[in-house]
Amino acid sequence: MSQINLKIGPKIKAFRRQLGLQANKLAEELGISPSYLNLIESGKRKIDGDLLLKVCEKLKIELSDLTTKSDLNLANNISELLDDQLFEDLDILGPEVNDLVSTNPKIARALIKLGDNFKQKDHDIINKVENLSGKIIDKRKAAFPGEVISDFLQENKNYFPKLEDFANIIFGKVQKNNRTRYMSLCEYLKSEYSIIVKDIIPEEDKPFSKIYNKDKKELLLSDYNSLETKKLHAAAQIAQEGAMNDINEYLSKFTFPSNESKKLTQVALLNYCAAAILMPYKLFHTECKKLKYDLELLQNTFATSFEQVTHRVTCLQDPKLPGIPFHMLRVDIAGNISKRFSLSGIDIPRYGGACPRWNVYSAFTRPGVIQAAVSKMTNGEKYVCIARTVEKGVGRYGLSKSILSIGLGCEAKYAKEFIYTENIDISDKKTEIPIGVSCRTCDRLDCSQRAFPPLHKKFDVDINNRGVSVYVSD
Repeated sequence: MSQINLKIGPKIKAFRRQLGLQANKLAEELGISPSYLNLIESGKRKIDGDLLLKVCEKLKIELSDLTTKSDLNLANNISELLDDQLFEDLDILGPEVNDLVSTNPKIARALIKLGDNFKQKDHDIINKVENLSGKIIDKRKAAFPGEVISDFLQENKNYFPKLEDFANIIFGKVQKNNRTRYMSLCEYLKSEYSIIVKDIIPEEDKPFSKIYNKDKKELLLSDYNSLETKKLHAAAQIAQEGAMNDINEYLSKFTFPSNESKKLTQVALLNYCAAAILMPYKLFHTECKKLKYDLELLQNTFATSFEQVTHRVTCLQDPKLPGIPFHMLRVDIAGNISKRFSLSGIDIPRYGGACPRWNVYSAFTRPGVIQAAVSKMTNGEKYVCIARTVEKGVGRYGLSKSILSIGLGCEAKYAKEFIYTENIDISDKKTEIPIGVSCRTCDRLDCSQRAFPPLHKKFDVDINNRGVSVYVSD
């Protein structure tokens, strides 16, 4: 194997320390000198492929543990964090951020936690001042309560085998012709847990989606919900009754900043388990492969919503039966990201909106239509990305619904397995759309849609010259 030009030395050091293995002992087992191992671990020497495999054997790890993008958004998140005026005079550049992430990823994650904590407290203070003064304070950065959920899912690669096992057992009991029906879920809740499901129209001034009355053993579901949503709520109730121990075990292995964030993540896992009941792993994986991830066909096959199917395809991460590693995000028309998850390797911003060139935003111009694009990042990596809008809200005449856009994508190397690339020539550079992560962290200077100057480039206004944007004078 050729030499691997990756900054994996610090990762080797981290895994060695986790095993409590001394450097000189590992060097002896590898047949190299301690000084050479030190150079490798400090990132000053490349490591030969054969030696790399031997390192993996001695440390009892997989090659992917060292070479995959385990810190998918870390460098970008640090850059966004350093965009705060508090750090303006430090003039921290991109290479310095990359060095920190490569050599000390734990410290980088600690900084992100501090940043999240600072922004949340700042957000709380502003809310209190607004409540006392009765005035709205503008120019504050948005705080996204779902960020903790995203971090939790990212850490677990959005795959929870114990919940998959539970879902398979339930599916075996409620399925008919390999499908999960709403009435079957309701009958199971009644026979197994003595819970009666009632579909009712909410009172005019008391809207709700679901109400579970524990004392009366009643699950009330709003008739404003779609049938797909009702199915998910009923399946989630089954998970709440039978899989809470497994869910709490997963939650116990993660440090939550607040009880609220822990409860939100608990809801996310209940919905994960519910989706697994509606779309059981092996059956769903088979259909995905057969249909080449045709989301609308999958939606019809399993009688679920577009968003449910899109989220479910990101969960196919069983090492023995893997699916395509996707990224997914959900945004509103104002650019706020309410869901984000990435196994594809693409960076998704943490503190603000993504690049306006992403088709997850252009999807709003053609509601309900799936749009496909080849996106090329600043580092040269290409992704196949699709996007489509969905409506959320009350299913009743006269009441408006909100429109969200769902984005899903994968690395271009999986193009042949993804039906949405059939009319796209991946090798044709003319089909590529140059994108970044966000304006502040993107170093593209040829973008006419730039809304802010690049974070790591000195910015000055020249009244006599202007580039493609007011923020670019080169």
